Amino acid sequence: MKRFAVIGLGNFGFYAAKALFEDGNEVVAMDSDKARVQAIDAFATEAIVIDATNRESLKALGLEHMDGVIVSTGTRISISILICLYLNEIGAKEILVKALDDDHAKILRRVGATQIIHPERDSAVRVSRSLSRPNILDFIPLAEEYDLAQVETPREFVNKNLKELNLRAKHNVHIIAIKERSPENFMLVPPADFTIKADDILILLGKTDNIKKIKALKQ
Repeated sequence: MKRFAVIGLGNFGFYAAKALFEDGNEVVAMDSDKARVQAIDAFATEAIVIDATNRESLKALGLEHMDGVIVSTGTRISISILICLYLNEIGAKEILVKALDDDHAKILRRVGATQIIHPERDSAVRVSRSLSRPNILDFIPLAEEYDLAQVETPREFVNKNLKELNLRAKHNVHIIAIKERSPENFMLVPPADFTIKADDILILLGKTDNIKKIKALKQ
């Protein structure tokens, strides 16, 4: 189980928190609006009414121990910048912030954002590419209990090849692709002698419960 925080519970923040929670993660959701916090309560481990522009209030939450913090404060550019700055000072590991435009994104990176989110732009690119360059994975008819997921390499998989791991027999899941970070590369249907590296991302296909067990392994 991973731990995440979501600051700002508008449409994007609400659904981001809900999706993370439904995927089995611990989620702390927060907003200054009491009604928004009440709305997310059933889809979060903890829902908090908080003024996230108060550095001491943020610091008290232990956000430096979270696997990631998502910041989505709508059109309030100055507030998102201030929160991002505080998160960086606190020591948050991964700070993902929704940006309104390229200039906003540049400032966010300078104050500590590790990943910039452009929801509308990213969705438009995905939809357009699915139309112009359809991916065979989009047409796999997955039953409700099956999932297609990206998983960071568990520690015990490092420096082992796919034949040694034998995930189909041991965990009943299939590695259908691998995203290499160094050098950057995407390998569809990797060969049995491919050796897994610590920074590889595994694309797994299998039953949701079996994939969750692999996600739970130490990384």
